[in-house]
Amino acid sequence: MPPSASVPRTPVHRGAAALGGFSGPGSGPSGAGELLQLLRDGQPRTRAELSRLTGLARSTVSLRVDALLASGLLAPFGEAASTGGRPPVRFAFNPRARMVVGVDLGATHGHVALTDLTGQPVSEVAERVEISAGPVAVLDWVVATTRRLLDEENRGVEDLVGIGIGLPGPVEHSSGRPMRPPIMPGWDGYDVPGHVRRHWDVPVLVDNDVNIMALGEHVMAHPELDHLLFVKVATGIGAGIVSGRRLLRGAAGAAGDIGHVRAPHAPDVLCTCGNTGCLEAVASGPAIIKHLTAAGVPATTNSDVVALVRGGNIAAARAVRQAGRTIGEVLATCVSLLNPELVVIGGSLAPAGESLIAGVREIVYGRSLPLATAHLQIVPATTGTRAGVIGAATLVIQHALAADRVDETLANASPPPIASGE
Repeated sequence: MPPSASVPRTPVHRGAAALGGFSGPGSGPSGAGELLQLLRDGQPRTRAELSRLTGLARSTVSLRVDALLASGLLAPFGEAASTGGRPPVRFAFNPRARMVVGVDLGATHGHVALTDLTGQPVSEVAERVEISAGPVAVLDWVVATTRRLLDEENRGVEDLVGIGIGLPGPVEHSSGRPMRPPIMPGWDGYDVPGHVRRHWDVPVLVDNDVNIMALGEHVMAHPELDHLLFVKVATGIGAGIVSGRRLLRGAAGAAGDIGHVRAPHAPDVLCTCGNTGCLEAVASGPAIIKHLTAAGVPATTNSDVVALVRGGNIAAARAVRQAGRTIGEVLATCVSLLNPELVVIGGSLAPAGESLIAGVREIVYGRSLPLATAHLQIVPATTGTRAGVIGAATLVIQHALAADRVDETLANASPPPIASGE
């Protein structure tokens, strides 16, 4: 996970051990965290190479390497070629040193993954979960599923860095509480971090589900880009905005809530938010299902719609393409306003493929300013159904492995080690 792709460190609801138990027999000097940032690219290096790259004295590098080795964040990685004498040992970032839990909750699904420190899932569970069942039932499922995954991997709470959670509605990121979410009855203001931390005293970060999808797609698939717009098309519709490599959440966590923007030329269909003509009311999965059912084409889930399109059903393909056009009408404004390099279409309807994407492209390229679309690409998500859990885990990783936080944790360990030689 390239550090350059990260968003700024964010507020966290932390337990007693802010880094989920990073410790070792020795405390590291200030600056070990900065050295770790260099090594997080996975490239094995010797102490001498690190000294040349950083300009630090060999003894200083040795102290910091030893502290990181003691914490488990670094591990020996074979020997480099000798230029005479004993071959120098190489060291590399150890992503399996600790585990992270990423949780993606949608309107009708729950996905929990245990990941390493790069955000790569090690094991995962995805089930049908109704967000409308309320916070207690849903979060108890998250807790039970997390315990199951930890047990399967023979990991204990001491191995857990933290838990990231994505919710399908606006979230006050500083507190982790949902803020008047339109499709989440009973969740408004609920203390999500507090509920989870009754079971594990570790940091818990909560964000909007589309934000974490945007982060997951950016870090894993497009780390070289500075500006990206991720659009989730599923039971709901929303957007996650990465601008200047930072997630934009807005003043109250509602940035990107395009599902409740009135769609141009849309009929006055009542939306779950109480307004009429919202994009979500006319172009989401349920809206397409309603249209197909009225036309005599049986479909009850978003997966049914995708299967119909892939199976060559003309009515389904037309309905999905029209939904893409309607979404494109709203995105054309977003593209002119935000000027992203890439628009990524994800969510459970994204597997419908070109039927959806073609509709979006048709309108965006035709309606947005030529300057904004000259180099714009509109593509399907490459992280698929894992975008949410990867992004949720990445929120935690970016918090836990921030240089100053690593230094703080190493400093709270035992007395510093004696610097070892090459």
